[in-house]
Amino acid sequence: MTHQSDILIIGSGAAGLTAALNLADRFNVTVLAKGGLSEGSTAWAQGGIAAVLEPGDTFESHIEDTMVAGAGLNDRATVEFVVENAPRAIARLTELGVPFNMDGPEENRVPHLTREGGHSHRRIVHVDDATGWAVQQALTHAAESHPNITLVPDMVAIDLATARHEERYSGAGNVWGVYAVNRATGRVELFTARATILATGGAGRTYLFSTAPSGATGDGIAMAWRAGCRVSNMEMMQFHPTCLYNLDVKNFLITEAVRGEGGQLLIPDTGYRFMPDFDERAELAPRDVVARAIDHEIKRLGLDYVHLDISHKGADFVTEHFPNIHEKLLGLGIDMTTDPIPVVPAQHYTCGGIVIDLDGRTDLPGLYAAGECCESGLHGANRLASNSLLECFVFGEAAARHISAHWDDLPPVPAIRPWDESRVTDSDEEVVIKQNWTEIRRFMWNYVGIVRTTKRLERAQHRIKLLTDEIDEYYAHFRVTPDLIELRNLLQTAELIVRSALHRKESRGLHYTTDYPDTLLVAQDTVLVP
Repeated sequence: MTHQSDILIIGSGAAGLTAALNLADRFNVTVLAKGGLSEGSTAWAQGGIAAVLEPGDTFESHIEDTMVAGAGLNDRATVEFVVENAPRAIARLTELGVPFNMDGPEENRVPHLTREGGHSHRRIVHVDDATGWAVQQALTHAAESHPNITLVPDMVAIDLATARHEERYSGAGNVWGVYAVNRATGRVELFTARATILATGGAGRTYLFSTAPSGATGDGIAMAWRAGCRVSNMEMMQFHPTCLYNLDVKNFLITEAVRGEGGQLLIPDTGYRFMPDFDERAELAPRDVVARAIDHEIKRLGLDYVHLDISHKGADFVTEHFPNIHEKLLGLGIDMTTDPIPVVPAQHYTCGGIVIDLDGRTDLPGLYAAGECCESGLHGANRLASNSLLECFVFGEAAARHISAHWDDLPPVPAIRPWDESRVTDSDEEVVIKQNWTEIRRFMWNYVGIVRTTKRLERAQHRIKLLTDEIDEYYAHFRVTPDLIELRNLLQTAELIVRSALHRKESRGLHYTTDYPDTLLVAQDTVLVP
């Protein structure tokens, strides 16, 4: 089955829906969601969106905070572009009905601003502690209400349809859409368009412990790489310092804002506050600093977790600022108004990805990318808190703007070959997928985690080579399923992460290796070319 539209967007989160809404007044837009429309990372974002709105704050200050957090690996032009567009992005979200927390009298309401680690000012707009969910709901409602937007849930993208899939083969490299498997029917369908935008999110599920949703398996990054796009800085995987330690709830995030509002990190039993020993900014240091400090103390003392305590701020303050986290923890037997929260670091954000320019363009004609799947130059070696949703809005709009301005330059879609299943059968060994999935996530956590060594990275690389042959053979012989597609992308993403980590002979930002503990004088991107 083949579906055709003017523009195809893969991903229904902040980046994808922002692009769709900016295009739909002029074009027919199809948006594919891997699962439900609101199951991606956007809906999980607790913290907020960074923007210069406070008197006394400046664009230059936000830019410098971003550059410092990114350890100089950021592209300054990109940082300036995103930061300067942030207030407009907040204004548009407000127009869409996002109910940001406000201060002041009714006739002169202004956004309530919080502060997070790495920021020199209070510049985080938020909706309690569930900003992402509020943003997702507003964007989804607007998209569902637009007659030119078709939202298609439960479509798992397999590979981009490129010039080599044309009925008359071409080596031009154009991207014409995507092949995707329908979860309901199990059949592969072809979606074609003159322009395709990847907004598929990150690759957090490459790791055993992650705050990312289950669908964050690096699909867009892997598909773009196989199609011929460069990827950059894949070694820069951000670990959030404070994920709830609970054996039954493995990916509940305790937002950065808890530390921003005065939460302290303590050693269990002794109650010793250890962050001032590591950084003068203490709990407000950037995430890589805090995550490594927690990792150091856990390993040094043989702990399972450390404590995050904000109970000294008072019950009314805590419940007003963090109602959803408070309610969730109460259900697990933890009252954060009186007790500390057990926390551990967990993979949180993919700072590297598909190389794009300021228009969201990738290396391939007709293919754009936005959000966590791309490497725009904004985050560098470490993402500054609450810059992620911001990047989605700015680059979702940038890609839409470029497509609109250059529509007449985009050639019509040629005849594309349908998916060929004539030489495969249904799998009779699904256990292979589960076993390999678990193995990948475990060795990535143990060998390619917060602190790395060359020997551990080489061990991971060796296991990836063995698994690649096995999974390639499996993929060649059996009909595709969502689990097989995710496993294939998971392994490809792991290979890119390890290759990038081995390439970088220094410690910078999120990449810390005991074999090269110093930071080089010149910051250089790790760029992999297919």
